[in-house]
Amino acid sequence: MTVAGYLAVDSGGSGLRVAVGVPGRAPSAQRETREPVRTGARGIDPAHLMSQLTPLARELAAEAGVEELGTAVVGAAGFATLGDALRAELPDALARALGVRRIALAADAVTAYAGALGSRPGAVLAAGTGLIAIGTDLTGWRRADGWGHLLGDCGGGAWIGRAGLEAALRAHDGREGGSAALLRCAEEQFGPVRQLPGLLYPRTDRAAVLASFAPQVADRSADDPVAADILRAAARHMADSAAAVCPADGAPEVALTGGLSKMGDPLLVPLREELARRLPHARQVPPEGDPLHGAVRIAAELAAGRLTLPGEPTMLHVTAATRKRADKTGRIPLTCTLPEQDHPGNQ
Repeated sequence: MTVAGYLAVDSGGSGLRVAVGVPGRAPSAQRETREPVRTGARGIDPAHLMSQLTPLARELAAEAGVEELGTAVVGAAGFATLGDALRAELPDALARALGVRRIALAADAVTAYAGALGSRPGAVLAAGTGLIAIGTDLTGWRRADGWGHLLGDCGGGAWIGRAGLEAALRAHDGREGGSAALLRCAEEQFGPVRQLPGLLYPRTDRAAVLASFAPQVADRSADDPVAADILRAAARHMADSAAAVCPADGAPEVALTGGLSKMGDPLLVPLREELARRLPHARQVPPEGDPLHGAVRIAAELAAGRLTLPGEPTMLHVTAATRKRADKTGRIPLTCTLPEQDHPGNQ
């Protein structure tokens, strides 16, 4: 008997994470690459993604003993705004190269949500270098922030690092609101602060450089009130974003995922307090898994015909032959055959 499996992909800033397995079981083969998928004038490059993914998927399928990859889920950073080419070309490319029949393309925030909360209503804060909040009541998606370090990502790692460096520069200038402790940290990490503009402004990885200073802010927060105030402000921004997307009714859950979750009590204590104040009806829970785990969950549910997360073109784009007709909300749960052109994600 042919063993049918799934392919789950998390495409992020550091490369691809790929898993292959059989629905109903944990992934039996996983691998990572170190080359991020290129973006260009057409957005995320589907040909570059496939050039990395195809040989890796075949190797993992052989390793897992999977003879057929019937379902694939690809979660990609930037999909919401840069995913036009992926939506247009990747389903056919996956079908031709790997024989995939059921395909879901998702924003990385959606796979982060699925990894953290599964298919339950609530909100997830994905907080690393940047910050985005995503929420659903299972009829539609809401997102807040995620606008990048120049326009938003308020409370994320780059935001915290930039605020810490600003406090260091205030101390250097003798202005109010400065932190001598953060000034010492900045000079230890970057050298004389007078050189910071020349170091930061030309760099294409400016957000990552700013975020690299966030741990210094956390380390100083126990003894430095300026550093502690920065983290409290970050917690307020994060709670603002969570409140903007969390369902107002019922008993939703709220989870934090991403690198900032490792910052510990200096950030997490004020964040818990702010979330309790802004969302008293929501239950704060630890995330159950990461974005790759979320892609695996979506793949398993898609393969079984029981995916309940809402489909939207820029958030969760499903190409499959097993959908019900839309209900009065316009959402389409999976279970029975429907012509592909009727899928809302293909409009």
